[in-house]
Amino acid sequence: MFDLFRSRDKIVRIMLGGLLLVVALSMLTYLVPSYNLGGGGSDQVVAEIGKEAITLPEVQQIVQMNMRGRQMPAELMPHYIPQFISSMVDERALAFEAKRLGFKVSDQDLAAGIRQTLPQLWQDGKFAGNEAYASMLAQQNLTIPQFEDDMARQLLVTKMRNVAMEGIVVTPQEIEQEYKKRNDKVKIQYVKITGDKLRSEVQVTPDDLRKYYDANKIAYQIPEKRDFGILIVEQAKLEQTIQPTEANLLRLYNDNKDSYRMPERVDVRHILLKTDAKDPKSDAAVKAKADDLVKQLRKPSANFAEMAKKYSEDPGSKDKGGEYDGVVHGQMVPEFDKAAFSLKVGEISEPIKTTYGYHILQVQKHEQAQLKPFNDVKAALEAEYKKQQVSDLMQQLSDKVQAALTKDPQHPEQVATAMGVQYVKAENIGPGDPLPQVGVNKDFQDAIGGLKKGEVSQAVVVPGNKIVMAVCTGDTPAHPAGFDEVQSKVHDALFKDKLNKLIDQKATALVDKTHANGGDLEAAAKSMGLEVKTSDAVDHAGAIEGLGSAGMFPDAFTKPVGSIIGPSGIGADAKVVCKVVEKIPADLTGLASQRAAIRDQIKGQKEQLRGALFEEGVREALTKEGKIKVHQDVIDRLIASYHG
Repeated sequence: MFDLFRSRDKIVRIMLGGLLLVVALSMLTYLVPSYNLGGGGSDQVVAEIGKEAITLPEVQQIVQMNMRGRQMPAELMPHYIPQFISSMVDERALAFEAKRLGFKVSDQDLAAGIRQTLPQLWQDGKFAGNEAYASMLAQQNLTIPQFEDDMARQLLVTKMRNVAMEGIVVTPQEIEQEYKKRNDKVKIQYVKITGDKLRSEVQVTPDDLRKYYDANKIAYQIPEKRDFGILIVEQAKLEQTIQPTEANLLRLYNDNKDSYRMPERVDVRHILLKTDAKDPKSDAAVKAKADDLVKQLRKPSANFAEMAKKYSEDPGSKDKGGEYDGVVHGQMVPEFDKAAFSLKVGEISEPIKTTYGYHILQVQKHEQAQLKPFNDVKAALEAEYKKQQVSDLMQQLSDKVQAALTKDPQHPEQVATAMGVQYVKAENIGPGDPLPQVGVNKDFQDAIGGLKKGEVSQAVVVPGNKIVMAVCTGDTPAHPAGFDEVQSKVHDALFKDKLNKLIDQKATALVDKTHANGGDLEAAAKSMGLEVKTSDAVDHAGAIEGLGSAGMFPDAFTKPVGSIIGPSGIGADAKVVCKVVEKIPADLTGLASQRAAIRDQIKGQKEQLRGALFEEGVREALTKEGKIKVHQDVIDRLIASYHG
């Protein structure tokens, strides 16, 4: 009954229906208990709309709700918080203006809104009562007055928006224009000029490198590099120090005997002859064939496995001679199960009817239920005991190592030796660089990210059943790079720059030649040794071989046949020059079937645009009147609390 209230977000979705995303975000606030100015103090007020306040606790609850389950990472909250607050202000501004213009929410409106939002309270059309109503809201720390006040405000805002949306019209001309835009097709000639064919023409001299470096020094910085001493507590090594006694293993064995009980089991093979439930008359023929196979199998010379491969219709076992090993009670259908556990070893069964057909069974091995002897599972017990003990030992040892390292961060290698843990040096490590014995591990990178020389990180569990911690043993601040340090990077950047300029030159020259010879792109391309291709007829959503989406070339759909388009950039080091060679108008016979969908889409776009302009206008007007006051200092403090 209370499933709807397992999540406040779900209530919000139901309440808001199809409203704008920005509005949906802000509506979250209405399911958080309201706070007024009484006793809160101005340092708790984020914004005021008329006499109503948006308080710091309200915003903080929204932030926490969005961070839950890392729906939004904490590090991004400084960017999202202003958006949350802006949406909250917009909502309350609309409600304020609605009241001022005389909009009201009647008791009937409120009742209908509650019923739509909380249908669980009306079982078989009868209200469950105020006690159930209050109980449901209490699960979300809401009272009935709080919830109904919020509901009334939302209904006011909805009425205000509905008025703003009135009069939106989508004309037949707009629908037809959009249909044509989607379905008009073009065919183009195109020449793709790529860097891979021009690389050999690019020359970079030592003098070029030096000049480029001098002009772009600010772009070449050596990031901060640091040295670390890393101490590693390894589970495998620690397990070797654990030596359980016989008494330890016996106690573990006796406490977990159920884990070592072997159920009754059989190794069985069978031949299946399938029957067809839709053809009962065939059953007798299949049964007769099964009877004949039983007679053959009971002859001393019979080979069950070969006959199973030849006659069985069970694809899961026929190629293995019909074998199923280690079958336990309940694994097979009941009739099969009963026969398998009642036959003597080696005995050939009579045909056994199941839902699949007729089975002929032979049991090869039958083991009674038993408890595995202690000595048979001793090795497994020892491994299990070590795993149980090592977890606590790992934590205890890592705590001791961290304490010792914090006490003496100048001698991490000595600490590692004294504690019996592994020590590795990591030198000249920049942000994101892999670390020895750890690799690239985000949690550990975060732990060491802010360390200064002599500081010790928190212990972090990493793959491989290890706990690691580090001390910063040295650091080299970020600094401008010398030419020799970044010569290869300078070369790559300059080469790319020259290559792109060469591509631009070739593409521009191609366009100029095409215009000079009357728009003949093919002739101009051939004179420059370039390849010309012609696309299929494509619409905006179509793809052009080697170029990608046709939508990347909107001019091809609007300019006349013969038009030259480009040069246009595609990818990192390529340009394309196109010529419109054919235009295929949309087939208007398909318009009728798409008219409603296109109309609704255009209307939705208009509503979104008008709604945004309307809300912006209301907010600006109320701000000018002094009805909206935003306390930026409170917002700045809230944002600062999420930095770092």
